[in-house]
Amino acid sequence: MSSIADRLTDLRSRITAAARSVGRDPASVRLIAVSKTFPLDLVREAYAAGQRDFGENRVQEALDKIQGASDLDIRWHLLGHLQTNKAKRAASAFAAIHSVDGLELLRKLDAAAAGDGTAPRLLIQVDLAGEETKFGVRPADVPPLFEAAVSLRAARVVGLMTLPPIPENPEDARPWFVQLRRLRDDWAASGVPPDMLQELSMGMSGDFEVAVQEGATMVRVGTAIFGKRVSQK
Repeated sequence: MSSIADRLTDLRSRITAAARSVGRDPASVRLIAVSKTFPLDLVREAYAAGQRDFGENRVQEALDKIQGASDLDIRWHLLGHLQTNKAKRAASAFAAIHSVDGLELLRKLDAAAAGDGTAPRLLIQVDLAGEETKFGVRPADVPPLFEAAVSLRAARVVGLMTLPPIPENPEDARPWFVQLRRLRDDWAASGVPPDMLQELSMGMSGDFEVAVQEGATMVRVGTAIFGKRVSQK
């Protein structure tokens, strides 16, 4: 079996090729290693291979890993749904939170960040497919979050994230990525400040190359780095 270092090398090469195929700078794409459910020793192995951005879905699991890896210079990303009652812990622990899905959560994260002296980067999770099992804000309800973000004291809205339906093949995901990019462009044209639209977090192990071709600045890859994931209950 290939090592984590070998898989990371392969992934970076594929990201580079996908970016160059559409005239993009490969350096504009950040690879986030999704370490949810995987043990800390695998995080350390990926870190030793040069990986610095890691993503977790659950706050408590992430906090345990953050504590266990406190000697490492890791940027931790929260990718999963965040309940408002966990906003305070999340605001101080994560460099970026990709799953902001409401005004109340946005305001609580900012208040917690202001109190703790942190400045987490926030992404608004946009619900494009309307799947009952997933969270997010429908496109029509996103502009009020941009309006509220202008007044944030500590946290910063920096972009958008989406979780499309799981594709049978990578091309099935392309229309969803195109839709998010076009929404970003429309909101930019309507006057949303550019610094709120810097990032597009989209694409996972099965479709990250398509996401890069359609403008992703962050891709979230787990199984292609760490192997088959053990399901959480």
